[in-house]
Amino acid sequence: MPDTPSGGAVNGVGIGPGAVAVLTLPRGGYGAAQVASVGDETLLVYALDWYSAERPALAELAGSGPLRLRHHSHAGALAAVNIRRDDPVPLDFDWLGDQPLRPGAPETSASYASWSYLPEQVYHQRQWDLRLPERVKADYRAARTRGQVEVDLGGEPAMVGAATSSLDLAGSALLPASGDVRWAGLDALPRCTTLTWHGPARGLPEALAARPIVSNLTWHDPPAEIDLTASNLTRFILRGPGVRVLRLPPTLLYCGLVGGLPATVDTAERGRWIDLSVELPDTQVLLPAGLHGVRRLGVRADGVVSAASLGALAELETLRLSWRRAPGLLADSDPLATLSRLYAVELLDGYGCAADTLPELPALCHLAVDGLRRSAVAAFRTRYRDTGVELLLRGAKSDGWLEANFSNPFRDWVDDDPRGGTAACRAYSIALRAVDRLPTEGEARVRAAEPILRALVEALNRIEQRYEIIDTVNREQAGDAFLALADRAGVPARLADDWFDDWRDF
Repeated sequence: MPDTPSGGAVNGVGIGPGAVAVLTLPRGGYGAAQVASVGDETLLVYALDWYSAERPALAELAGSGPLRLRHHSHAGALAAVNIRRDDPVPLDFDWLGDQPLRPGAPETSASYASWSYLPEQVYHQRQWDLRLPERVKADYRAARTRGQVEVDLGGEPAMVGAATSSLDLAGSALLPASGDVRWAGLDALPRCTTLTWHGPARGLPEALAARPIVSNLTWHDPPAEIDLTASNLTRFILRGPGVRVLRLPPTLLYCGLVGGLPATVDTAERGRWIDLSVELPDTQVLLPAGLHGVRRLGVRADGVVSAASLGALAELETLRLSWRRAPGLLADSDPLATLSRLYAVELLDGYGCAADTLPELPALCHLAVDGLRRSAVAAFRTRYRDTGVELLLRGAKSDGWLEANFSNPFRDWVDDDPRGGTAACRAYSIALRAVDRLPTEGEARVRAAEPILRALVEALNRIEQRYEIIDTVNREQAGDAFLALADRAGVPARLADDWFDDWRDF
């Protein structure tokens, strides 16, 4: 069982039903939220229908009711969410005191999220109300019932559902093989908010600027310079190296950099409002110039992560480090001691980390270690006992188990179900050994890989049928593991995608 907080406090803050907080919003201004109820493991919290340019006092919020979301596909549902009690409360949540619950306050919610959900929903609603033209919003609503439409981007026209929200254009037959893209064809899909792109720009930034409904973009194998400043993106993922200059819009709330880092990033307030995620094989985390104002950073890397350069992130408040391979070690961590605002740290699969891995962090109040050696548990508890730091330890495993399974992508499934997780680890190990015995190259290797990969998916189907452990997160992990194994076997990515979707029952 994980260590859990005790008493009525949440991360050291006494929060009960009726508690009201002021929320600092991205790009300025303030919203507010109220706690509806507090359970053993979660709080039910909802945003108030409030915005002001100046920080409000508690009395000013007395007349504001719950915020009802009407942006995008929302149809008036309350901005209410369950938040785990062990989720660290952001530093800029200003708890003003208690007030009676508003009329219409939620009693339950089916949604679970973190505290950041609340200011982001207020922000998204204001973006919808103030930034999007009425015509764009009207077209978005009307497309819900329009059925199939023809999309012609200059390649092979295709019939697509008018309500399509996501379009993958990476290698799509919709695009001409070369030359200009007929971006006007995208107007047939007024609910399309998410695009996936590959290679040179071919007018994409200009197309995004003309279509503010598009808020999510993933760009594979990008060109040397990317300018997205005129877009309305709130989420952007860059996959691939070679970018020298990346210019981001002031609307951006999340940026993922996978496989390479731009030399320079130009964005508002040096990335203050961006939740930055970096996934690299390198051990040294060297953030691009222009992103040193970030407050939330996640790093996913191989066996050793060096924190030597992170001392430059003077505004950093939350740090999430995760490891893909052994030994799961954090090196050069002393510079973290200079970060006066770093209040929450999370270590995932850091099996090489010990209780003394982190220096003394002056603002630390929350430390979560998910995946550690069982032999290190007592030392962690001893170090942080009576320090005011909320310590959560999960997924402790024996040294012997780790030696056999550390590099297995399903290793953490045993925390959900020991038997089902062990079966998944075994199925992957069998497939990996078989792939490594395949012929060296060519079509013969791909043909020989097919039954091996299929056997893995069929094993996962049986595991799900028996143990019911493949939820959304585990499904994504299964897909990533399958695609990585297929790539190791020399199977083309698109063929591997098709195989996985055709064979899986989960």
